Amino acid sequence: MSPYSVLVPQWPLRPNQVLPYAALAERTGGRLWLGQTPVGDPYQAFVFASASGFRTPVGTGVSVMPYRHPYDAALQAQSAAVLLGHPVVAGFGPGPADVQRAVLGAAYRSPLTAVREYLTIVRRLTETGECEFDGEYFHCRAVLPSVVRPPVELGLGVLRPRMARLAGEVADVAITWLAPASYIGEVLLPELRAGAAAADRPAPRVVAMVPVALTAESRDPLDLALASSRVHLGLPHYAGMLREAGIDPDLDDPRRAASALMDGGAFLSGDSTEVIDRLTEFTEAGVDEIVLNSTGVCLSEGHVAALADLKNLLGRLVL
Repeated sequence: MSPYSVLVPQWPLRPNQVLPYAALAERTGGRLWLGQTPVGDPYQAFVFASASGFRTPVGTGVSVMPYRHPYDAALQAQSAAVLLGHPVVAGFGPGPADVQRAVLGAAYRSPLTAVREYLTIVRRLTETGECEFDGEYFHCRAVLPSVVRPPVELGLGVLRPRMARLAGEVADVAITWLAPASYIGEVLLPELRAGAAAADRPAPRVVAMVPVALTAESRDPLDLALASSRVHLGLPHYAGMLREAGIDPDLDDPRRAASALMDGGAFLSGDSTEVIDRLTEFTEAGVDEIVLNSTGVCLSEGHVAALADLKNLLGRLVL
């Protein structure tokens, strides 16, 4: 499989909008990814693309745990693997505290404990088909009938060192978002490996969602960086990660924050040669799969422009 994959940068408000991204992932040998949105479920888009003739491995990066009980998470991941006929990375994360409160009535006292319990249940169901588990946050005494299907890998969204160490213990894939290459290599990877060693298991593969935008006369890269990341800059867990990575996410001066993202390697902009040079920093840092994220371009200029950037980059990286 190619080390370069494709993120659908915006939930497809018309179903056919997902198909060019699926075709690009299939053509370049990568994985098709979709993140959490309040508009629709990623698995439905994946199955639509597959039924339309584009069959490729897929990943969710990441599904927010409060929205779905771990039994349903296991069921949906298994169903997708069966219907797609390709491996599925089912990525999860606890989500912001305000989302936890809005859906569950209270925030997780310990997000790490909640994540450990959630992935334990999903793994038992997807690997053995049976689970008897009573935890602080999640309970499951159920059976998920085993079927012949491609693999389901469990992913965990990783921003900070403690979550990275937990991912090393319980996940198959560690998924980063907005994290610069240097932070992944110097901060997160050592914790992933330490967690894996403590659990006597292989270290998870590392998948980095990397925001990109090619330069053009009509484009202001700072505007594109803000369009891509404004929501994340306002979330405490992302802001904390960026500060640890040496990036000031101060939204009181949005353009300064956007400039800091670019200077710190959390948003890559330039011509195709410059962006590809910066992408090599991620592979050198130990990233196994780079997911090209053209959300800023898509939100600013639409799907056609976002696809043009992806085709330009992947045409040089893979084809």
